[in-house]
Amino acid sequence: MRPATGTHLTRRNWLLASAASALGEAQNPPIPIIDTHIHLFDQTRPQGAPYTAAPGNTEPALPARYRALAQPLGIAGAIEIEASPWIEDNLWVLEIEQNAPIMVGAVGNLHPEKPEFAEYLDRYHRNKLFLGIRYGNLWGYDIGAQSQNPTFVYGLKLLQQAGLVLDTANPRPELMEAVLRISDRVPGLRIVLDHVPALLGQLDAAGREAIEPTFRELAARNEIYVKVSEVIKIDKGKAVTDLNAYKPTLDYLFDTFGEDRLLFGSDWPNGSAVNNLPAIVSVMQQYFAGKTRAAAEKYFWKNSVAAYQWIRRAPEQPQAG
Repeated sequence: MRPATGTHLTRRNWLLASAASALGEAQNPPIPIIDTHIHLFDQTRPQGAPYTAAPGNTEPALPARYRALAQPLGIAGAIEIEASPWIEDNLWVLEIEQNAPIMVGAVGNLHPEKPEFAEYLDRYHRNKLFLGIRYGNLWGYDIGAQSQNPTFVYGLKLLQQAGLVLDTANPRPELMEAVLRISDRVPGLRIVLDHVPALLGQLDAAGREAIEPTFRELAARNEIYVKVSEVIKIDKGKAVTDLNAYKPTLDYLFDTFGEDRLLFGSDWPNGSAVNNLPAIVSVMQQYFAGKTRAAAEKYFWKNSVAAYQWIRRAPEQPQAG
């Protein structure tokens, strides 16, 4: 998770929002968007919050704030990805989402390796907004080591039997290898890899060549999805909106995983996403303008249904036929 600054709709972002809207209208009718990666927190609570997107940030990230930014861009719904290691914040998020129809689900934080996992999973799974858990390289977790822990694997089997998803966190080559082991040991478990463009951006040519066999193996498993999040680049304080800056990475992901496995995710309000939601939408709409409408619909919302099995809560949210 990267630091962020304050949020406001600048004239530049307004223009980008207008451009994104125009692109959406050109799709005739516009394709609705489900954002599969946002964070919610409220540091003004008596207990505060362990994560606030940036040191010194005093502005809570709540559904109403996100909705005001997202709806003009054609974003019809969002999935919260847990940004807190506190077990009680699973319930806090679900309660916050209950009266916010733009939120179609939450991915929580539970420990499959702990004795109480089955009890907590049963408790939270009763809420239809609870879609799964997040586990990876954050909060001191080690998914590589846990992927070889029989107790952890058994917990993930319970997750799979409940029809819930495993969302990873902060990818590295070792995490990708761990996901392959997990997929071998828990067949049928739906797994979502987050922030893969950020990982590719950190690798040199040798690193990309080394990880290629792992990516090909991941791509061969239909239950593994790739979240195209942490895409946007910042140059001299401004979001880069030239598609050519992103096309090689996006082409690689599209060519490797195909149109059925990629998901839209903004990572709001984290890092560069906090002020650049219009730019993120615009860049991805530009890219998918060069694909078929069917491929664009899969990326912007249909694949999220397959991956997360979220529930429709508002009329503007799409519904699989």
